[in-house]
Amino acid sequence: MQASSRPVISNQQGLHPRLAQTVRRHLEQPCLSPLAAHNRAAWDTLAQQLASDPRPLVLDSFCGTGMSTAQLATAHPQHLVIGIDRSAHRLALHQGEHGQYVLLQAECEPLWRELARAGYRVDFHYLLYPNPWPKARHLQRRVHGHPGFADLLALGGRVELRSNWPLYVEEFGVAMHLAGVRGCVQTVPEAPPLTRFEDKYRASGHTLWRYQGRIR
Repeated sequence: MQASSRPVISNQQGLHPRLAQTVRRHLEQPCLSPLAAHNRAAWDTLAQQLASDPRPLVLDSFCGTGMSTAQLATAHPQHLVIGIDRSAHRLALHQGEHGQYVLLQAECEPLWRELARAGYRVDFHYLLYPNPWPKARHLQRRVHGHPGFADLLALGGRVELRSNWPLYVEEFGVAMHLAGVRGCVQTVPEAPPLTRFEDKYRASGHTLWRYQGRIR
């Protein structure tokens, strides 16, 4: 029997009061922190793959076990699909042969930066159920509050973020709007789950939300 999942609980009831200030600061001040050793190793692996595979790119950031990465590779057979997650434990749970896609153990934001610096752009970028960091003091750990948000924008493409916390998706949409990107927030339609989290949240009766937009 699948364990139930509780809705996100937060001490933040509306948009974070420093959201706009934080987003604008990161857009004006690029992240310059050096690559950690494990992120460097992941980037070196990815750079070699990109040098030998000229297909357009799909990113599956915060991919967890890679369940979504495998499905996205099927949905985008003409693309190189790259799944990235910081957890070696979750990636070790991946089931399936990944000859048609790449799974990397690394933080997502540093790899976004290296891809952007190297001149790469993506056709599609999926961010499926990232850690919501629901405490108000953790704004800068959320995707849209992190310094790496500017690098996400630099990669371009069609962006889709999903969460079971509607405020997270709303904040992401506001951040994208501040960056000049048009998009929409809506519920996720009924369909086979892309991730284990999506499956668990559906089974627990959560309403799932997504942002979709295109960075030109």
